[in-house]
Amino acid sequence: MSILSNWLMRALLGGGGACLLFLSWPVARAAWEAQKADAVMMALRTGHPIDASEVRAGIAALDRAVALDAGAGRYLDRSELLGGAGLASSLEVSAAERTAWQRRARDDLEKGLAAAPARGVAWLRLAALTDVLDGASRGVLPPLLLSIEDAALIPETWAPRLRVILDCWPYMSDAQKERIAAYMRQTWRVAADRRIFAWEIHSPVDELIVRYFLRGEPGAQEELAKLITDTRRR
Repeated sequence: MSILSNWLMRALLGGGGACLLFLSWPVARAAWEAQKADAVMMALRTGHPIDASEVRAGIAALDRAVALDAGAGRYLDRSELLGGAGLASSLEVSAAERTAWQRRARDDLEKGLAAAPARGVAWLRLAALTDVLDGASRGVLPPLLLSIEDAALIPETWAPRLRVILDCWPYMSDAQKERIAAYMRQTWRVAADRRIFAWEIHSPVDELIVRYFLRGEPGAQEELAKLITDTRRR
């Protein structure tokens, strides 16, 4: 009886292992496919030169990864590549292909964030892409504000977020403006390099908006004027 029991136990364990291997294979294969896009993703993040054929190969690899394992992480990874490529002005691609990448990126962000909402950087990408594709509007504000809730103090988000804030200023309610002002003052206090505030000022209106948000912050108006002057000299 004990021999039979041992044999059955081994058979069950072996069968369980085979089932586990069968079930985990798509996930492992998806991870392997996604790795093929790592170099392209890193080039886009760091601003290194890259050509359109490399981007298309990276997108194809992530398409295969999503087909094998359509989880939130896969959608968000692909959205980063599609969105980064769509916004990279150095890439020589047609306007139609660039817009198609941006639209696919936005679709992926909406799918990924629906399942994994605590992603502040992804919310900022959604706000920025909506701003680019549809123009400034009230519809940009919800993802923008969510990005501040979840990723307010990540330095890499400050400049792109400021650009979206400046674009969408006319659509903010008074309460939203005060919320943004509190975020801007917080960023001003912790920023190691405050030149980011000057870099995103492209017009007198932009300057007025930034000055409005920094009102009451000791020394901010004077320092901002110096930063703007220094930036324009370069």
